[in-house]
Amino acid sequence: MIVNSPAIVIHALRYGEADLIVTLFTKTAGLRSYLQRGVLKSKKGKIRSSLFQPLMLLEIEALHKNKGTLERIKDARVAKHYTTLHTDFVKSALVFFISDVLKNSIQEQEANVDLFEYIETALLWLDSHNEIGNFHITFLIKLTQYLGFFPDTSQIELEYFNMEEGVFQAASTNIYCVNDAHILQFKEFLGTTFEESMNIKLSKTTRSEILAMLLVYFELHLHGFKKPKSLSVLNEIFN
Repeated sequence: MIVNSPAIVIHALRYGEADLIVTLFTKTAGLRSYLQRGVLKSKKGKIRSSLFQPLMLLEIEALHKNKGTLERIKDARVAKHYTTLHTDFVKSALVFFISDVLKNSIQEQEANVDLFEYIETALLWLDSHNEIGNFHITFLIKLTQYLGFFPDTSQIELEYFNMEEGVFQAASTNIYCVNDAHILQFKEFLGTTFEESMNIKLSKTTRSEILAMLLVYFELHLHGFKKPKSLSVLNEIFN
């Protein structure tokens, strides 16, 4: 079946001398992996390896056999060009972190248009703004809305955040209940826009604590989720 779809590059892995295995989150068919033969050595082919940098926004024409095997991209082009995302040092670190998170978070081979459009909108926002210190915190929190475990804020005034249940409560009931000082700042992020969240004042320590908590939260709610390998680089940059 020939599929034409917008797609976001999640991951690319070298395979052999000249091939790439590329994982894309497509708007029409969910997460798909493709084997692109010879792309690393081809100088005249219309599909270049540079298209498969992390989080590139593409338009693809692909052949989907839907048999659980690697598919094939017939044609690809950049759908929307970034201006800073792959050239700004800090933004590049965020790109690798986000792609790691998405690689561990998205699993379904079916369309999820709302999730696709959220990621696309967030990336374009990051590309076009300079005040980005809280971007990764906001991105993760908003991502939970589309993955199905956004915190229940109906009792947000309560002291403890139960990461296992995703609720706020008055007392600790398990080892995943947190009431440290950073919970107050964490609450400020819930329900804010990207623009509003950049006005939340965080110390380096608090930012790291909220991020660490969010990654545990993802581990609790997503089977097989692993902390991104790029986390240490990100923490070094923002600290």
